[in-house]
Amino acid sequence: MSSITSAAAMKLLDVRLKHAGSIITSAIGEFSTSGVQEIACLRAGGTIDLYRIVITNVSSDGDDDDEEDEEEVQTTLKLLKRIETRSTLRSLTAIRISGSKKDVILVGADGGCLSLIAFDTAASASNNNSDASVTYKLLHCPTFGKSGCRRDTPGQYLASDPRGGRAVMIASTEKRKLVYVLNRDSGGNITIASPLEAHRPRTVVFDLVGVDNGFDNPIFASLEVQYPEYEDTVLAERKKKKEKEDHDKMEVEGGRDVELGQHGDGYTKQLAYYELDLGLNHVSRRWATSTIRSACCLAAIPGGLDGPSGVLVGGEDYIEYLREGMTLPPSSNGESKVTPKRLICAIPRRELHPKSKGVLITTISVLRQKKGKFFALAQSELGDVYKVTLQMSKEDKTVVTHMTICLLDTLPVGNGLNISKLALLFVPAEFGDHGLYQFDAIDIEDSAVKFTSEETISAFVKSGKSSEDAFYASSENAAAIVPTFRPTILRNMHKVFALDSLAPVTSVLVGELAGNEVSPQFYTLCGRGPRSSLRILRHGLSVTELAVSELPGTPGGVFNVRDDRATKNGKFHDRYIVVSFADATLVLSVGETVEEMGKESGFLTSDPTLACSALGNGDKDGGIVQVCPGGVRHIRRFNNQVNVSQWSVPGIKKIERASANEFQILIALAGGELIYFELDPMSGNLTEACTRDVGTDVCCLDVGPVPQGKSRSLFAVVGSRDSNVRLLSLDPGSLLVQKSSTTLGTTKPHSAALSIVSDDDGASELTMTVGLEDGSALRANVDPITGAISTSPSRRFLGARPVAVSRVTLDGSPSTLLLSSRPWIGRNGKGRHAMAPMSYAPLDYGCSFSNEAVREGIVATSGSTLRILSVGENGGNNALLGNDDDETFNATNVSLRYTPRQMCLLSAKVGETNKKIVLALVESDYNDYGAEDKRSMGFDGTGRLKTTSKKIESKSNDDAMDMDEDSDDDANNEEKKEDADDEDEDDINSRLTPIRGPVPSGKGCWGSCVRLVDPQNACNTLDCVELNRNEAALCCASVRFHSRGGESLLAVGTVTSMTMHPLCHKESHVVLYRVVNGDRLQFLHRTKVDDGPVLSLVHFQGRLLVGIGRTLRLYEMGKRQLLKKCELRGLPTMVKTLHAAGDRAYVGDMMQSLHFIRYDSTANRLVLVARDRSSRPITCQELLDMNTVAVGDKFGNVSILRLPGGADVGAIDVTGTRALWDSSREDATPKLETLCTYHVGEVVTSMTRASLVAGGAESLVYVTVTGRVGAFVPFTSREDVEFYTSLEGYLRVEAPRPTGRDPQAYRSYYAPTKHIVDGDLCDAYSQLPYETKQKIAEQLDRSVGEITKKLEDTRNAIL
Repeated sequence: MSSITSAAAMKLLDVRLKHAGSIITSAIGEFSTSGVQEIACLRAGGTIDLYRIVITNVSSDGDDDDEEDEEEVQTTLKLLKRIETRSTLRSLTAIRISGSKKDVILVGADGGCLSLIAFDTAASASNNNSDASVTYKLLHCPTFGKSGCRRDTPGQYLASDPRGGRAVMIASTEKRKLVYVLNRDSGGNITIASPLEAHRPRTVVFDLVGVDNGFDNPIFASLEVQYPEYEDTVLAERKKKKEKEDHDKMEVEGGRDVELGQHGDGYTKQLAYYELDLGLNHVSRRWATSTIRSACCLAAIPGGLDGPSGVLVGGEDYIEYLREGMTLPPSSNGESKVTPKRLICAIPRRELHPKSKGVLITTISVLRQKKGKFFALAQSELGDVYKVTLQMSKEDKTVVTHMTICLLDTLPVGNGLNISKLALLFVPAEFGDHGLYQFDAIDIEDSAVKFTSEETISAFVKSGKSSEDAFYASSENAAAIVPTFRPTILRNMHKVFALDSLAPVTSVLVGELAGNEVSPQFYTLCGRGPRSSLRILRHGLSVTELAVSELPGTPGGVFNVRDDRATKNGKFHDRYIVVSFADATLVLSVGETVEEMGKESGFLTSDPTLACSALGNGDKDGGIVQVCPGGVRHIRRFNNQVNVSQWSVPGIKKIERASANEFQILIALAGGELIYFELDPMSGNLTEACTRDVGTDVCCLDVGPVPQGKSRSLFAVVGSRDSNVRLLSLDPGSLLVQKSSTTLGTTKPHSAALSIVSDDDGASELTMTVGLEDGSALRANVDPITGAISTSPSRRFLGARPVAVSRVTLDGSPSTLLLSSRPWIGRNGKGRHAMAPMSYAPLDYGCSFSNEAVREGIVATSGSTLRILSVGENGGNNALLGNDDDETFNATNVSLRYTPRQMCLLSAKVGETNKKIVLALVESDYNDYGAEDKRSMGFDGTGRLKTTSKKIESKSNDDAMDMDEDSDDDANNEEKKEDADDEDEDDINSRLTPIRGPVPSGKGCWGSCVRLVDPQNACNTLDCVELNRNEAALCCASVRFHSRGGESLLAVGTVTSMTMHPLCHKESHVVLYRVVNGDRLQFLHRTKVDDGPVLSLVHFQGRLLVGIGRTLRLYEMGKRQLLKKCELRGLPTMVKTLHAAGDRAYVGDMMQSLHFIRYDSTANRLVLVARDRSSRPITCQELLDMNTVAVGDKFGNVSILRLPGGADVGAIDVTGTRALWDSSREDATPKLETLCTYHVGEVVTSMTRASLVAGGAESLVYVTVTGRVGAFVPFTSREDVEFYTSLEGYLRVEAPRPTGRDPQAYRSYYAPTKHIVDGDLCDAYSQLPYETKQKIAEQLDRSVGEITKKLEDTRNAIL
């Protein structure tokens, strides 16, 4: 990291490696295409994502048309568009204006503006699968207030009129509400009027929703609380104190009920209707009523002709239905004098949930099925999903008679529930991966655990209590009347797709710990509770190995031959796989099985094959061409007879290189002679068209693909041993005429390929990729008319072996396969060229492959094996390469027991001499039981035991029925049984769901463990030590005590019975463990410490430095416990982070930023050297050098602080003349200098220095609580600093602002940004219109291609 800190003025570039995975909120609708369900998501970090629900039928095409194809439905979410807003997004709603066939979205953010955004499909017919086909347009962005997330600035809540999108209300947390009227002009464009105020002072809003009341005036329902003025509060204190005393007295004496709300706790939560009078253009507070005190969420019920209107109010233990002017049916209990006034229903509870604690409903969503039929889904804070149905009166459909709540399933806790008309449910998870679920059943009232409003009201009437508020505020009352259940795996739905999310990431470690890989891995601690995991991220695409077969030798090439017979969907599969050896050719026929072919194929198998291809365009069988060293063979079939015609090489020359497509063949003889052949479309014969001598031996050549709708490729690329690459014309009027060339310098070309790619506008571009002998790849654009090679080609080092290049198809788009010491995939998308490695072993040769089972795959050779691979997530070609602005990562998940807190590396002895690197993790969960307690309570975290036994029983019954059937083939029955077992297991896996453990009834309950994993063996768990009851491990560190001979020990900081509010605990300890034989933790001893919780540990000069509350203490190891050597007391609040180097310790305080501490060994004391002048609530830190530290705070800022020169000279007074009072003065302590400041926008939870490529420069890698992975990359030249600084300055003006937020103001949220360039903003250059690109390029005195190449080279240098 010395390159970063060498200059006094540090300059860094923020590069995003992976987007934040957390979704704030989402909405479902038809946004870009009418009739197609899509999901719009607001992600943390300021991005708006649009996903399309894609349902495809994967059919296996058979030769017999009479047999029906077996179809498998595959449901995925496809990213269509990602909008970078560079702002803090807060709220989202979808709205459809009357007369429109598509929805638009309204977004509330911190820019003080309301954004109205529309999506449109602008793809050409030939580019239907392009992700760039969806564009967005900012229709309106009116400003209504100040920027920033303020409590009185609207934007936190957003609601639209469900009928025709006539109006939208945007509200702040407190006081202010604005209503915008939407309409259409004569041209059909959406117009927005000036805002109408609906402010109400001293009012706190909890939720907002638009009420469906038909086509009457729009009404918005607000869940709010109005608090008194300050003067009224002071005068009411005595009265409240007296009422509290009376309340306590009555509870002791068992007296009358104490009413809540207006009569008890000082406030009443209300549901208020705000009506927009379209005639008067005025907003008024029309109606208000009190609701349950714990209410927190609303959902609108369909109105007009579709339903009774009104809203559902979700709170703790209950869901209430409210509507203006509603009346309840008469109570069935006529003897009671109490008249119920509420239509309310209690929710079923879990068996092990304590009766004293309620269950809060966090979100409700309503789906309108058809006219007069609808239902609602509600989710609790535990993840249980309930179906809510309302029953209307037969005489009057606007009168609701009762409500039924039944348990549906248990899902991860989400920030919303998006119900699709396609019987799908999208759950944007609060933490962890987001899920898309398919409903199996929804009409479950007869079989599910349920409760009704009639039973709830009857229980209240029977209780004899006079106040509904008091009865419904008690969790014990709800627990006494509702049925209970035990959560299981999913019964009424199953998961069909998952969106990856790392959120929250608590720690990161970067290094090559697997032991057999080239690039380092990212080890991240992710998730919370039952969804916790250790994720190993690898830069590259995931690869699924479909088949591996041994070959009789080491091949020298592999080719595919297309089948001329198209499938039913118009696609072509491969007919042959041709493997070339040094002196032979192996031909494999592709069908239901892969079989070796002999002479009946027509191929010459006694010679190697240099190139082969199917000829013709599929309309007519043109045969197959095989190029061997001795000549060109044209293989054709007539009446099932093989007819072979051959062109032989004249003289004693041999063919050295060859390339072929559907209509053209180009061969190179020894000495540099090129011979070009074409397929005669009339006769179907190959004809020699032209010959040319290039004057030097040819290393590689390629004729390129045939453009769609054309009959020939217009260019061929030829690489020769004189280090030149030539582009030759294949136009009939200028055959083999050189159009352009480029020089490679000292290296030579090894392979070459021409590719046709499509840009964002649907136009085709010609790209030349050359693999070089030195392990790098050269890519350049080619003018499709003149054949001129661009003057600024991009070059990237791929590996230590020469690069082999070939064309493949990935996700329906042409891509490039590059094989070196590591395989790579290159593809165009989002206005830039993306290249990522494949997470797979090195490959020698490869080409594309397609058949009935593998739609888009790769057939390749590695050593003496033939492999068939599928690229993408789960083998489904869902590779996000080019579809995203992120670098491509694939993850390996290791499930954990509790929320991971910290991790560290340990060096352990294995045997006498060997050493092994292991990874230690500490996990802990607050308000949770330990594993032993859960087992004793009978809790099953998987929820599959009972269900699995039922499935096994059902399956055995099915088998018994099958036994009665006549069957003569027992082997077939056994095979069917195995297939059924596999299907059952797959079905159970798709129904597994994380289940939160039982909630403890008391405070200070923790579950915690210490885990040891092996990074060299897929991070398998070696040992897991469960801690004592209510003891939580919060931090860990590797320490090597000199008294132990430098053995690496694990130190764990624990607290017992700690509570958060207030922050207190019973005991704190430092526990030492020893790693035995590299696979087991051995307890050494436990040391009790005072003064606060232990939150940080670090190895320091052969001792252990511990942060204990406000104290920094140094320990030496003893036989029975740690021995205190010295300490420094009086730190501001609490020691949060610790680092050490030399005789210095770097202490991060929880509220008061960073402190530099020096250890005086002569006096055995810790001395404060310097502190930060700003108060930063530190969350993480990383040491850059002895004088420089990078810190992150809880507001999303990253700062780099440096100790000024000579500041530590006066830290230790060697003369003893310095007065004690002078050394303790605040102004006498030197202050740290701030070198860099930058607002990331997300809370940075961990940072580390790392080189992301082998032998590359170090970067500062950081992760955030929302799942973002990024890196601060140091600039190495003044030219780079000037370029990026200038580019950032121009883009601050030219880049679009979808939410009206200024990019510079956003990055300077809490302090002006300093010496860090916004890489996200610079990457936006590729998304700009070409005219804007050209304008910026002229101002920078560069071309558009040079700027794009510079951006790509910078990113390529990182990974």
